[in-house]
Amino acid sequence: MDVQFRDIDFLIIGATKSATTWLQQSLQQDANIFMPDPELHYFSRYYDRGDDWYLSNFVGQEHRRLRGEKSNSYLGMSQSAERIRQKLPQALLVAQLRNPVDRAYSDYCMLYRRAEVSRDIAQYLDPRQAAGGRFLDRGLYYQQLQRYIDRFPMEQLLVLFFEDLKVDAGAQLSRVRRFLNLNDDFPPQPLAKKVKDKSQPIIGPRLRLLLRPVKPALAPFRQTAGFRRLHSMMTKELQYEPLSGDLRERMVEYYASETEKLGALVGRDLTGWLMQGK
Repeated sequence: MDVQFRDIDFLIIGATKSATTWLQQSLQQDANIFMPDPELHYFSRYYDRGDDWYLSNFVGQEHRRLRGEKSNSYLGMSQSAERIRQKLPQALLVAQLRNPVDRAYSDYCMLYRRAEVSRDIAQYLDPRQAAGGRFLDRGLYYQQLQRYIDRFPMEQLLVLFFEDLKVDAGAQLSRVRRFLNLNDDFPPQPLAKKVKDKSQPIIGPRLRLLLRPVKPALAPFRQTAGFRRLHSMMTKELQYEPLSGDLRERMVEYYASETEKLGALVGRDLTGWLMQGK
């Protein structure tokens, strides 16, 4: 049986660095749910690949009760909401948000691990220099959610908060399952492990850059004992450029108006996001 867009039930749309991978993997424990790996980013980055490519990622999963996917770029990229409305008007949408200052810093650390940014943190996070860039713009949640609210009934959108997950992960997962109409008596337990832990030892950015040209040649040896032994000798826990009090204060000010509007939109007091310190 061919897969159609009507067979896709839900999307986790973001935000980046807000534990949406944890949410995805927690849902994937349920045999009734299918979510492809990795993120497809179809409605944002790869729309030119065509509908057949997108739907091919769900072939053979027609027996599942629910089919969905997680692509964090859907929340932050302006064209995604309209494309999703056109193709998946019936889909349930899940957004999980995080203090935008902490989110931006975590995003910076992730790209630093990948050797895609330098240690000049102000270049990426200081609103005086970086407004309009990836790191700051992806925390403009009010604007991003408004694009979906303009196109979907409110009952199709669930807005969650990373901070609630930290308090009670099981309750957070239960909220999602209820929203997806999975009201069974024995839901899977949330993942106990932290996903994408930035304290995990890795190869440093400089060495990563040097090794990048030979990465394809090394791929066949990744599962060998010798490769794993060499890899462990080359990894270390990274020391990240800290987020200074002055820089955090400027970021808080940058997000103040947006946070106030978001709080009014979702009916939640978010003034804690505007406090100094984590």
